[in-house]
Order: sequence, then structure tokens, then C-alpha cells
Amino acid sequence: MSPAGTPAGSPAGTPAGTPAGLADLVVVGSGIVGLGAAYAAARRGLSVIVVDRADAPVGATIRNFGHLCIGAQAGEARRYADASRDLWLRLSRDAGFWLRESGTLVAARHADEVAVLEHAAAEGGIRMLETDELLRLAPLRAEGLVGGAHIETDLQTDPRAAASAIVRHLSHLGVEFRFRTAVTAVSGGRVDTTRGAITAGAVVVAVNHDIDQLLPEVAERVGVVRCALDMMRAAVTLRHPLAAPLLTGWSLVRYGRFADGPATAALRERLHAERPDLAALDLNQMYTQLPDGTLIIGDSHSTSTAPDPFQPEAAFAAFLAEAEALFDMPAPRVLERWQGVYAKAAQDFLIDRGDEGVLVLAATTGIGMTTGLGLAEENLTAAFGWAPAMEGSS
Repeated sequence: MSPAGTPAGSPAGTPAGTPAGLADLVVVGSGIVGLGAAYAAARRGLSVIVVDRADAPVGATIRNFGHLCIGAQAGEARRYADASRDLWLRLSRDAGFWLRESGTLVAARHADEVAVLEHAAAEGGIRMLETDELLRLAPLRAEGLVGGAHIETDLQTDPRAAASAIVRHLSHLGVEFRFRTAVTAVSGGRVDTTRGAITAGAVVVAVNHDIDQLLPEVAERVGVVRCALDMMRAAVTLRHPLAAPLLTGWSLVRYGRFADGPATAALRERLHAERPDLAALDLNQMYTQLPDGTLIIGDSHSTSTAPDPFQPEAAFAAFLAEAEALFDMPAPRVLERWQGVYAKAAQDFLIDRGDEGVLVLAATTGIGMTTGLGLAEENLTAAFGWAPAMEGSS
């Protein structure tokens, strides 16, 4: 099918001539992977319906740092991240939301952290920084710093603003969003919802951790559980803005490009020995500063099939103490606290072909914002035999 203008009286986003219960592609879930799937189809002139039980993207897609950490990935994740980077830049331009090509800063406070960075920098795309240069880019305390690095390809956005802007843009491209509508069953060529059935040429299921509710057999086979994380946003007084998202040694032991090798093993052993309290939180000590000047601070990680909704204050107290020790600033004033939840499994990605014409996609680690657009683009193209998109029309 080819999209046309929306005639008067038709549902918002429904192409002219498209029956209300029919689409070339039905996407279940409006998180970043689902939005990426809808974007991939819309750019190829296909009719698309996105179904979500919430009334807007409310999950992991908006509960994150807005840090698109492309250059810290490796292997398959790096391939998806690189593809996502191009799509993020295009969407930012066309949908009109804030995104900056900031790269990412890494603050090193020990020789073993420098060793990990130097090893990774040998592959290119990472520039080592002397302490003085790092301090010009990040308003940190000089005490304890021994250097740092700049990961050159990374991007930053405001996830809350970006998600809503992408929904608006996709609506303008003809994508229909059926929010506050739950999907009850999926099969080849059909999606059953609480507002009626939809006939689909193809179906993408992108419900992240809720895969265990819609397709429990897939979740059990892959071993999908939930990872809950604590985060906060604070008003801060800094001597100058943070030029890019900021990682620390605790971040280096998490990301694929840094996580392997003897230097990283030694770093992990030291961090865990020196700060077992932070290790118990499974800390990723990192920061992003939003355009309004507030600082996103986090984050901890706890894995379970059903994470406890009650957030211990110890995690937030640790976040604040570590932020005050790292940044040259008075005590932050906390504005918001929240719990994020994302799918986690042994592999970084869930890519499953079930019934004919049904594709299940999820980032099953904490890099969905970084990789989700590319994950959708590449796998929909392969699964459904799509030709390259005609980029000039969108």
C-alpha cells in the first residue's frame, strides 16, 4: 500500500483508503524500538498502526539519561548503534527535538581507568584527555582526577521531549497511534486488541519486558526478566555547563567496548573491593545535563521477574554523595526520583520470528535508546525483504 493524505473524518494518522482494521504493518508497543519499526515502514510508504495500552510512551524510552552511547558499544550492538545514530540525527532534524553531537566524557580517577581507556582508544574514535582539558569540559573537582577521555561519536537528547516529538512526526507521516488499547493476541496477519481486531500484512511486537505477558513462551525460552533501576533529576549550581554526558570508572566495567580484557578485570576488582556498597547497587555512575540546566544522576540495577516497586533511600543517598564528591558544586536539590525498568536476558537483543509475518524485537540490556532505531531498521528490512527507504520523501 502507498500512503495518501488523511481525509476528513478518518482516524488521525490513518492513510486515505485504509480500512480502520487494516494496515501493512501493525506495531505493538510505542517505545523506541516500536517507534523505530513504525519509522522504517513509514519511510517506505507503508501504512502503519501502532498499538499501546498506555496513552503515550511511558516506559524505558523516557526513563533514561538521554545518552546515546554509540562509541562504547562493541560487535552487534555497535552495528545497531551506528545505524541508530544516523536515524537519530534525521529524526531530530525532521521532528524538531533537541539533540546534540556532544560525544561523551569519561572522568578517570585511577591509573587502571586510564589503562582501560587507552586500550579502547587504540581502536579509534576515543580521544584521551589530560586533566586540565577535562576540567574545561566538565565542572569537576580537580582532586583525585588523573585524566579522562572523549568518546567522539556519541549523542545526547532529552528522552521525554524526543519520544513525544517522534510520535507527532510519525503521525504527520501517516502512522496511526491507537493508545489506551491493549493487545490480547498476536498471530500471523492478525492482532487482537481491546478495541477490535486488526488485519496486518506484518506484525512487530516491541513491548520490551512485557513480552512475558503477551508472548510468555518467547520470554521463557530466551530468559527475559526485568531490570529495575533508580534515577533522579536535580537542580545544581555548576561553575560551567557539562559539555557532554559524563561516565566514570563504574561505567567502564559495563559497556561492551571496555568490559573485556585484563585491564577491565583489574578495574572491576578494585572498585568492588574499595566500594562494596556501590557494587551492591550495581552502580553505573554517570550524569547528563539537560538544556534547562538540571542534572540526571544515576543509576542502580536490580534484576528480578517482578522487581520490588519500593526504592531504598540508600541508593539515592549514594548517588548524591558520589555526585558531590565528583563535581565542584554545592549539594544538589532533588527535583524528581523514578524507577526505570527494562528487559534483560543473557543476550543483548531479542530477535524472534514466531508465526509467519510476526517479528519480536527487544533490546534486552540497558542500551535500548542507543540501539533501538537501528535494531528495528535492520531487522525489519531483513525479515520482510524491504528495499532501502526513499529518504528524500520524509
